[in-house]
Amino acid sequence: MPCYKIHRLKDHLRAAFRAAPHVSGTAEVKPRDYTPAGEVEASSPYAAYFALRQAGSPLEVGDILEPAGGPPRICKFVGFEEARWLAAEAPGAASNLVEAAERQARPAAVE
Repeated sequence: MPCYKIHRLKDHLRAAFRAAPHVSGTAEVKPRDYTPAGEVEASSPYAAYFALRQAGSPLEVGDILEPAGGPPRICKFVGFEEARWLAAEAPGAASNLVEAAERQARPAAVE
């Protein structure tokens, strides 16, 4: 039976997540917004949801189940949808892209 890691959305972010409109497709989530909360063995994310609910620690909207070797699944009002962890961006990467775009936009110097 698969083992799922549980990641709980931090409480101060939960209201904003609940108020956000539903969008389809893969959700991009930041690891810093989640707290590890153990593991659960279940045959599917839905079986894990019901097992945790019976155990008294139900999953809430915004929480994530991550199977070993598979993509994370985020709990939404409509069920579980695929998610992807966002990697931390290098500090200067965005500014380097802006500088490169500005160099291309400048006219060449005329001699």
